[in-house]
Amino acid sequence: MKIAAGQIDGFVKKPPPGIRAVLVYGPDSGLVTERAEILIVAVAGTLDDAFRISEIGAGELRNDPARLGDEAAALSLTGGRRVVRIREGTDRLSEMLAPILEDGAARDGDDGAMIVIEAGPLAPRSALRRLAEAAPNAAALACYADEGRGLEAVIRQTLAANGLRAGPETLAYLCAHLGGDRMITRNEIAKLALYLGGEGEVRLADAEACIGDSAALGLDDLIDQAANGKRAELDRALCRLYFEGTSPITVLRAAARHFQRLHYVAGMISAGEPMDRAIMALRPPLFFKRKPNFQAQLRHWPAERLATVLASLTDAEADCKTTGMPAGAICARTLMRIAYRARRS
Repeated sequence: MKIAAGQIDGFVKKPPPGIRAVLVYGPDSGLVTERAEILIVAVAGTLDDAFRISEIGAGELRNDPARLGDEAAALSLTGGRRVVRIREGTDRLSEMLAPILEDGAARDGDDGAMIVIEAGPLAPRSALRRLAEAAPNAAALACYADEGRGLEAVIRQTLAANGLRAGPETLAYLCAHLGGDRMITRNEIAKLALYLGGEGEVRLADAEACIGDSAALGLDDLIDQAANGKRAELDRALCRLYFEGTSPITVLRAAARHFQRLHYVAGMISAGEPMDRAIMALRPPLFFKRKPNFQAQLRHWPAERLATVLASLTDAEADCKTTGMPAGAICARTLMRIAYRARRS
């Protein structure tokens, strides 16, 4: 079954009886790990009991496909339900998992071990994803990068867990420079708590000192250069980000989020809303230092042209995943075309 985004947190804390396998997948690897571990603790009560938790690498199963069935059928020596955890799952697992799910469905009342599979992004046609979504005794949980009000809520919750609080300007800065990976977001805020040395208010200067070297800063600069038509600067920034290990998909998604926000505000302005009030409606809020650049881009990019840009970014991500062409080249070509359109305007 496919679990809706709003139901995932409740599902992993208390999975329903009869679920034999859960696929936790998506581009946010930190969130994949976090949700998988919450699920494991809900079933086994811990992450460290070798009698109740068996970890298997997906590569190990290629040499011994029968092992998954053996582990799923094994009983815990200390009692309680067991968990079989598989990292870096791929479509090859679907052939091994299908008979286990069919056998589990036939044996009414026997939950057996729960198989928890962690995987990266999976397309809708993925055999593993389709199996988990279709089987009544399996579940698929998608994990996408935090953004909008969801990101703001995660940051507030993580700050509070570390005894910290932040004003609107600081919160806007954190929202602008975190969110690509749930684990990185939590680790960066933990680093911020260590820097402050205790509980209290996080000032903007504190956030800039600790998180100012985030890769998000480079992404912000790169996207602004594309939106402002600065092709030479865009080329240098993109080369630097690639050298630092930033993936083309990450760049395209960051660009899409920025142009979505521009499109949202541009639409409100077209409906008669004043620019300042429309910008204030953004969630998460726009970091104040980025406001002048954002306003300038709104003046050069009308809503209909922004819609065209968003379509090109969506097509570019699909091409990266399906055409076999180098993803870096697809990303660079798309951003350069956006910069060219900006210069023409």
